[in-house]
Amino acid sequence: MEWWQAIVLGVVEGLTEFLPVSSTGHILLAQRVLGMPSTEATRAYAIVIQLGAIAAVLGLYRGRVAGMLRGLAGRDDAGRGLLLRVVVAFAPAAVIGKLCNDAIERRLFGLWPVAAAWLAGGVALLVIPRAVSRRAEAPRGLEALSLGQAALIGLAQCAALWPGTSRSLAAIAGGLAVGLGLAAAVEFSFLLGLVTLAAAAGYKVLKSGPAMMSAIGPRDLALGLALAALSAAVSVRWMVSHLQRRGMDVFGWYRVALAVTVMGLLGAGAIAP
Repeated sequence: MEWWQAIVLGVVEGLTEFLPVSSTGHILLAQRVLGMPSTEATRAYAIVIQLGAIAAVLGLYRGRVAGMLRGLAGRDDAGRGLLLRVVVAFAPAAVIGKLCNDAIERRLFGLWPVAAAWLAGGVALLVIPRAVSRRAEAPRGLEALSLGQAALIGLAQCAALWPGTSRSLAAIAGGLAVGLGLAAAVEFSFLLGLVTLAAAAGYKVLKSGPAMMSAIGPRDLALGLALAALSAAVSVRWMVSHLQRRGMDVFGWYRVALAVTVMGLLGAGAIAP
């Protein structure tokens, strides 16, 4: 890997990780465009640089995270309750991801499955918020989230094991489905992402760390992590600001347009699947 490729992948990861557009799908597309082969090392790199994006969200949501840590120490009841809900929501993806990881990498880490997921997710983003807005009951905040509802969000997040779906999209959709308001669903998605992405990156380090470091090296890993952190901080701040003024339509139309474009390029043989 060249140093500039590490920078490009870091920026792509950070910009897309917490947006409902699928960072994994964008990384796979970027690797194909850059002419990088799909190997154990490059697949591991795409997961491990998520740690940079995690660092950015830790900084932006340090108050919430500090409350959960105080709750873990028994000094914040609300923080302990939120932490428990995050852990419950994390459990389904942890179990199913561990059982299905090898099959997912063999069958779904290609641009055709990713483009199909982009298209399906884009349509969902254009439909779900409108359906939710027509419900009679008022949207609820995180303090009203039950453990059962947290588990349902966790089951929804499992859809993102299909690359291109977007972990953020699946978690936000799950939150809206159980009655959370959009702002609360997005915030819970961010907090759930901290645990989910850290676990996925840790698993990849243990499984493929030596192969990744041998093929890529510490310099390019550090570049990817740093650029992912910086671009994720910008991306998350923009998303929160955008959602305060507008809805999710821009992400839905973007996904549909990207899916159609990539499918056209694949069909024409312009990029490798």
